[in-house]
Amino acid sequence: MTQLAVLADPKLSALPGVRHAFFTRQGGVSMGLYSSLNVGLGSKDDSAAVLENRRRAAAHFGVERGGLLTGFQIHSSTVLSVAAPWGDARPEGDGVVTATPGLACGALAADCAPVLLADAQARVVCVVESAVAAMERLGARADRIVAAVGPCIGPDSYEVGPEFRERFVAEAAGSERFFRTGAGDKSMFDLPGFVLDRLARAGVRDAAWTGHDTYADAALFFSNRRAVHRGEADYGRLLSAIVLTG
Repeated sequence: MTQLAVLADPKLSALPGVRHAFFTRQGGVSMGLYSSLNVGLGSKDDSAAVLENRRRAAAHFGVERGGLLTGFQIHSSTVLSVAAPWGDARPEGDGVVTATPGLACGALAADCAPVLLADAQARVVCVVESAVAAMERLGARADRIVAAVGPCIGPDSYEVGPEFRERFVAEAAGSERFFRTGAGDKSMFDLPGFVLDRLARAGVRDAAWTGHDTYADAALFFSNRRAVHRGEADYGRLLSAIVLTG
């Protein structure tokens, strides 16, 4: 089994029959901007390197590369319910939910907030920002779900303009409290705090952020915003994944 530098949530780690990991950028074979564990098939990285990185990530869970399931992410609330590997297909959707052991439900990010969720009693796992209803359809209960928000852009790094703030507040009731005053007319947005609030509103009582800021730690994490600020042509993608065992 390939050993990679990963992060874990202690409460998810304590659940029987569930394994998870928030992978860092370390431990892969990609070079340059993508150094080194870039798992993004949609990046401009060498495809052979990306596939090897994905094989290593899958091997961390003891599954074949085809058992690592990540959709073609479109920033939606679409959750893909799966019971078997989908081969080379990349169906559109930002979350993956399963009740089948041995399938690693994964999502890619490079500043966005990945969320891993599990109901160990119902034996249902999922990865996405908005997936509680999909889990409940497979027998999970919101009040039993344990959720972890993974590495993402932190509240001290996410500077936004007034248009973002106005549009966000108009669309998400009660979200004003996740903004604080920044420089000039800018604001700082607390993305992990907002996601935790959404989970609480969905009935999830046990949720926490790992506390890792992708923008601030270039040694461990890829960051879209950091790449833009540096004038870099592209960026790698981080993987978060969860699997039922046995």
